[in-house]
Amino acid sequence: MNARKKIAPAIVVEGKYDKIRLESVVDAVIIVTGGFQIYRNDAQLRLIRYYAETTGVVILTDADAAGFQIRGYLKGAIRKGKVYHVYIPGIHGKERRKTIPSAEGLLGVEGIDNETLLFALERAGVFDEEPADRPDDITPAVLYQYGLTGAPDCNARRQALLRAMQLPPHLSVKGLCEVLCTMTCAAELDDFLDRYLPAEAEGAAT
Repeated sequence: MNARKKIAPAIVVEGKYDKIRLESVVDAVIIVTGGFQIYRNDAQLRLIRYYAETTGVVILTDADAAGFQIRGYLKGAIRKGKVYHVYIPGIHGKERRKTIPSAEGLLGVEGIDNETLLFALERAGVFDEEPADRPDDITPAVLYQYGLTGAPDCNARRQALLRAMQLPPHLSVKGLCEVLCTMTCAAELDDFLDRYLPAEAEGAAT
């Protein structure tokens, strides 16, 4: 059995089964929001803010609309400190403990395999002792230049890129820019997109 990877930042997840899942993969402080209960749990929110200002926090919610709503709330509520946004892909399926799939039919954090979880954390720089100092220069205007916004087929191209990068289908343009900034920069975006888009985009357009 592989040793769990130690993570300095605290990890924020939606439910207790997400926590149990992560505890088998990483050694970290894991905070459970209880889903939408975080909206009225001031003590829990203060704890999350504390970790953001000390160790940093990882926000790891499900790939469905509810997960993005909770992520958006936390993003607005944490005004200071370091926040790592970690995204899991939108994989259709059902967790073993459930009798029926979720409303959108997507696996939550608890249903994602080890390799995909670790990849998502690594991609966001969570395992770095000091996060890499990357230029924050990929903006919606840059994506427009590549036909990922503002073009007739931009939604299909963007969804193709999200699938190829194993990111959730609900990810906004701004969210995609944030993820891309952790992986590349505007000067290298051409080569980066060439690795992900050509075959996938062609299939999406048909």
